[in-house]
Amino acid sequence: MDIPVMDIEILISLGAILVLLILSAFFSGSETSLTAVSMPRMHTLEQQGDTRARIVNDLWRDKERLIGAILLGNNLVNIMASALATGVLIRLFGDAGVAYATVIMTLLVLIFAEVMPKTYALHNADRMALAVAPVMRIVVRILFPVTHAIHVIVRATLHLFGIEMSATLSRERSEEELRGVIELHAGDDEEVRHERAMLRSILDLADVEVGEIITHRKKVVSINADLPPSRIVEEVLNSPHTRLPLWKGEPDNIVGVLHVKALLRAVHDLDDLDKLDVMAVANPPWFIPESTDLLSQLQAFRARHEHFAIVVDEYGEVLGIVTLEDILEEIVGEIADEHDVAIGGVKIQKDGSVVVDGSVTIRDLNRQFEWRLPDEEASTIAGLILHEARRIPEVGQTFVFHGFRFEILGRQRNQITSVKITPLDEDETQVEPEMADAAASPESGAARAPASARRSPH
Repeated sequence: MDIPVMDIEILISLGAILVLLILSAFFSGSETSLTAVSMPRMHTLEQQGDTRARIVNDLWRDKERLIGAILLGNNLVNIMASALATGVLIRLFGDAGVAYATVIMTLLVLIFAEVMPKTYALHNADRMALAVAPVMRIVVRILFPVTHAIHVIVRATLHLFGIEMSATLSRERSEEELRGVIELHAGDDEEVRHERAMLRSILDLADVEVGEIITHRKKVVSINADLPPSRIVEEVLNSPHTRLPLWKGEPDNIVGVLHVKALLRAVHDLDDLDKLDVMAVANPPWFIPESTDLLSQLQAFRARHEHFAIVVDEYGEVLGIVTLEDILEEIVGEIADEHDVAIGGVKIQKDGSVVVDGSVTIRDLNRQFEWRLPDEEASTIAGLILHEARRIPEVGQTFVFHGFRFEILGRQRNQITSVKITPLDEDETQVEPEMADAAASPESGAARAPASARRSPH
């Protein structure tokens, strides 16, 4: 029995439409997988010798060419499929076939050539990208002349409107992307939170000055170089530190830095301790300005093979000291050993509030609790309150700003010594001005936060 020629042509057209829909699904899935692929993972796989990962990275480096080829191929097969479907349905139903073809092809392309492959690609981006990369490299090379011409036309058109396309990201944009990746490192367990904090701190090194992390001169353990050698040895033994500043005349006149190991060698080589010359054993002091950023100081420590520096202000006055350990602690958190003196300062309360010493740094609180308190204008929590309140508060006063309630618990002279910090939920944050006004009532004995302080975190 002979099959009519028209039926054969219709079958061929339907087969062609099916193939074109499969190609459309391929292009759609390839576009999604190659744009959603994890580039850090592809880079790692390439370093391990994965050829397909290298192809993915090569395609990614020229994204305009890749996207142009995918869009060109996808549009070609979709238009061809729609044209064939329209022709078939016109033969079967006459002019009404145009409407039928529009509805049917829209549903087929949307479901089977767009949504389905892209959904799969989103959930299996890395696997699919590795699978389609070799084929897409061939497609990109074949379609290059056409896509290149299209790019020339597009760039020329954009140039007419004063729009210039840049292929490279600025340093700020690159850092923003990296910070976004860090925030996407999801998880609430302690290990993941600690990893996020360390990665953030590394990026912040260039934005933090040594003046924000110094050990203030009031807390620095130093030794008078004019003391008898036996007394100096005694004070060194009583100190938990391995490096101690030496001063003459007054504590701010630092003349050297004494290392415990160097002192021990000198004492071992002497028969009479009274013959010990401490200044001959000590290293010359290294003075650095307080405005030095931590990244530069870390590199300077490495270059000079030193771990200890004296920090001075613009007038040359000694502010305190900074050590290599201080900078490392900015990255990994508190580092304690068997000789460290335990320092309190943060106590978590049962109601979710936190009682902190005024000298606790904002960066430490942000790191520990993943808060977003600003540290541009002040480095300690006491400094932040003074900056926002524009006054020296009394014990019992309450301030509300940056999404937190701050209650002053202790003060010595003009120094805030203890603060209770309570995070506010979203509902409380929305009514911060009213809360601050209520806190200013004479009955409560609290102070109203200034307008600049009554705002939510940025």
